[in-house]
Formats: sequence, C-alpha cells, structure tokens
Amino acid sequence: MFGKLVGRLSGQGSGGSSRPGKGLGGSVVCRCPSCGHTQPHSKGTPCSAIACPKCKTPMRGERC
Repeated sequence: MFGKLVGRLSGQGSGGSSRPGKGLGGSVVCRCPSCGHTQPHSKGTPCSAIACPKCKTPMRGERC
C-alpha cells in the first residue's frame, strides 16, 4: 500500500494522462488567423510551425 501511495505522489501511476488530446491525432486542417487561408495538416509538423503561404503568419490547427 505504501508503495502505491509513493508512486502516486511522485507522478508514477496507472499510465493515465491528465492532458486530454495529447497525441490523439491533432488538427485536420491548418488555418491562418489573419487571412483565413486553409490547408491540410501534415502529421508530424504542428500547424504553428507552418507559415501561411499568402501572408507568412503562423497558422493554427483546427479540427473539422
């Protein structure tokens, strides 16, 4: 019992995550917040790392 309590206090446990959505597929499309341009999202590259081809603003992920 004491081992389980220590594991919980140190961040070890059943493997559950308190951050929903982490690693669950991400966005379907990337959208520019400035000009509204959209493009398909490529897995492995966050939308925020992609500059809009029209206005060079960092894009944002959007689920469809």
